[in-house]
Amino acid sequence: MKTFRLNDMTKGWFVGDFDPAVLRTDAAEVAVKSYDAGSFEPRHMHKIAPEVTLIVSGRVRMNAQEYSDGDIILIEPGEATDFEALTDTTTVVVKLPSVAGDKYLC
Repeated sequence: MKTFRLNDMTKGWFVGDFDPAVLRTDAAEVAVKSYDAGSFEPRHMHKIAPEVTLIVSGRVRMNAQEYSDGDIILIEPGEATDFEALTDTTTVVVKLPSVAGDKYLC
């Protein structure tokens, strides 16, 4: 058995085809991400990988719609979104497959 720390991973990403990773695979990417209230990610899209975002705690705005604890958002390839943490927020993000560079600013 091996043990890892989320703080040692890059931006919360711990499964995927990158380093460091707890499980290195090109099949999927998984992250637990924490955001301070007011954090913002500019509008972007993925051309290959759909992305699933679970709001574990907090409140966010994506594409002018608010989401909160327990909401699960599916973003299909080619669909653009932005992200703003309205409160301190924790998310779990899953992308299938793991594709380096599959993030495009819009």
